[in-house]
Amino acid sequence: MRPTPRAGSPRTASRRRRLGRLAPPVAVFAAAALLASTAPASAAAVTPGAPYTGMGNCPLAAPAMTNPENLQVGCLVSVTNAGKFTLGSTVVPFNSPIKLQFGFYWDKSAPEVSFPDGSTANQYTVVPPTNGPLMSAPMVQITIPGIQNFLPGITSVFAQVELAGPVTKFTPLATGEPYPVFQLPIKLHLYNALFGSHCYVGSDSAPLILKPTTGITAPPAPASPMTGDPGTLGYTMDPNGHNALVISETNAAMVDNTFATPGANGCGLLGSLDQIIDWTMNLPAAPGKNSVSFQQTNASFVLDTDIADLTASLQDSAAH
Repeated sequence: MRPTPRAGSPRTASRRRRLGRLAPPVAVFAAAALLASTAPASAAAVTPGAPYTGMGNCPLAAPAMTNPENLQVGCLVSVTNAGKFTLGSTVVPFNSPIKLQFGFYWDKSAPEVSFPDGSTANQYTVVPPTNGPLMSAPMVQITIPGIQNFLPGITSVFAQVELAGPVTKFTPLATGEPYPVFQLPIKLHLYNALFGSHCYVGSDSAPLILKPTTGITAPPAPASPMTGDPGTLGYTMDPNGHNALVISETNAAMVDNTFATPGANGCGLLGSLDQIIDWTMNLPAAPGKNSVSFQQTNASFVLDTDIADLTASLQDSAAH
């Protein structure tokens, strides 16, 4: 069900300013544990209330967001509560919440993507948040066959997902379509007493490129497709008279099994353990032999055609 637009809202703007298909954003992603760079501390220091709860680090004052030629601007906050990575033969569980937060804009070139049913959706550029990581998740303990855990907590193997580049091609309105909500480059940081402090699977120059979707994936044969879930959607117009539209999702699922996983690097003295880790984890692993599933994702994002109106929306919500 779609909301009834009111005059002046993003839904009633011209075709080039339209919102496109209303659908959920991803949470991710994966993403797991992404500890990303932050934007300059220039956004308004407010703690927004409903329906903008959690959007206090949105980079409202970033130059990319304040460009007067932008057709739309927005903020996103998302939390994934369950899921897992499977990389080769190793499973990395998501057993603690993963948070995603950032701003985004749709510029004057009005980029869109088309789907098989003939519908389209806007594609946005991501802007890192102010005063916080773009994405964060805890370190988790994993089991790697052949790596003995003689002293739990000391000889255990821990893994943490880190961002390996900018998030791109943010398409939150591709609900249920076989199209990624975004592209997310990551690397997996491995921790063990023998591995050293720079042991990774993937790198900034050779990352794992996640393309999670709420629809159906198309991995190479003989791998089977995975199916996501857009969850339950809700729509809220700004309660204080502004033109902002908030779209929320509850219990969504994002999936991907189309990405490749490179081998280990920097593990042990001068990389002496790289080949051993590759052998025990069955790496490198071609597309179709890896997967990611972001489950129980609750997210909300706001869209507006004017940065001043969006800023006022968040500030006024903090005052009530």
